[in-house]
Amino acid sequence: MKTTVADLMTPDVETLNADEDLVLADALMRMHRVRHLPVVRGERLVGLVTHRDLLRAQAKLLTDVPGDGEDRVVSLAAADLMTADVQTVTPETPAAEAAAMLLTQKIGCLPVTREGELVGIVTEHDFLRWSLKQLRDE
Repeated sequence: MKTTVADLMTPDVETLNADEDLVLADALMRMHRVRHLPVVRGERLVGLVTHRDLLRAQAKLLTDVPGDGEDRVVSLAAADLMTADVQTVTPETPAAEAAAMLLTQKIGCLPVTREGELVGIVTEHDFLRWSLKQLRDE
């Protein structure tokens, strides 16, 4: 029996609504110890915000600070920063195919969708956990 994405994925995914603030994204990532947040409108996947995206946004904001030392709070919505054209897989996708996608595209996760609706996420960590189990079973 071939291993599929459904065998590895995390079904209960922390998400961010497209209009929610990136401050919330940072808080969710810290609280749940994740590096990827699918961005949704309802149940539909519309993008992805990564920890790297947040770091890039913070660096940009630091370089845009006014010279007079004025304090300011900048609010960006997830939709303003997210990657909209996200590669996805289905639960039925063979795990080997998903792993190859992660490696060749140098990405850390693949949202798992069914007819455009988010049903999970599969990450490098999920593959590492599965590999460790396989090695222990040898």
